[in-house]
Amino acid sequence: AADDRRVGILDPADGTGEVGLDAEQVGRRLAVRFTLRVENDRIEAIRYQVFGCGFTIAACAAAAELAEGQPLDAALSLAAATVNSTLGGLPDERRYCAELAVAALHASVRSARDGGTVQASLNPSSEEEPSPRVSADDPVYRALLDSPPPSGISPEDRHLFACPLAVASAEPYDTAEALGLTPQELASLLKTYFPGVDPARVAARPGSVPETPPAANVDILAILFSHLPKDGNGREIQSALWLARILAARAAHPGHLWVAMGLFERPELTAAIRRHLPSLAAANHQGMRWKRYLFKQVCDRTGGRMCKSPNCGICSDYALCFGPD
Repeated sequence: AADDRRVGILDPADGTGEVGLDAEQVGRRLAVRFTLRVENDRIEAIRYQVFGCGFTIAACAAAAELAEGQPLDAALSLAAATVNSTLGGLPDERRYCAELAVAALHASVRSARDGGTVQASLNPSSEEEPSPRVSADDPVYRALLDSPPPSGISPEDRHLFACPLAVASAEPYDTAEALGLTPQELASLLKTYFPGVDPARVAARPGSVPETPPAANVDILAILFSHLPKDGNGREIQSALWLARILAARAAHPGHLWVAMGLFERPELTAAIRRHLPSLAAANHQGMRWKRYLFKQVCDRTGGRMCKSPNCGICSDYALCFGPD
């Protein structure tokens, strides 16, 4: 896990540098902010905020650690390759995360010297708009949806659970573990929504040794469980329980939650939460993006600080947190 000791914002700050937070880009791409306090031309304290994936968080944590205590000139000379090396090497397709971190750090140093917030311009070719990881032609998705539809099960819910099953089956993890389920829960889910489908169809690749998936945040799981609806006998509704476990597991993955869930479009996530976790949907009455909302609830519970403003309505980061997800 990334070192989170320097997460947050310094207010007041001697320097503020940003990437992806100008008027044209805000809310549309990964975004990073560094704030500095400087004494005798040396970085006395540094904080960072990341609106993006886990790789970018790790890169910013490494850049902050390397820069704190250093002269401004040394921070300006810090290279993305050094950050990448400090992390033991980012995946090739994620090396731009180190570039984002260093660009924002350099911008904060220029801000400390010249005044005002400095917006860095960086558009690495490897950074792309999020796109679905599962399509209607995916063989696992197709096999699940082609199974006989059970009575009383809606097409929307078959699609909802087929998507994470398809995306998890393509990952190097045990499928049940990747979805936060026990093997028994996975078997029961398949029997409920896709009767007749062989569990081996969604299992990890034959002959491979499953890796360990990212661990679900226990606080997020607790928040989701607190919104589980109950039936007339006071028992938790099974479909909602499965969805809560899957959401918590997939929220541990980098990037957008709807993409990690394997859904085709952003609005499908909100629609699913409204159907199965209605009190959670009602609690997020301002329409904050779901992953952002869940982690903000964790911060509120634990006393952490994720936001730069105590009031969403006056916060300059509003577009990063609100909108479809």
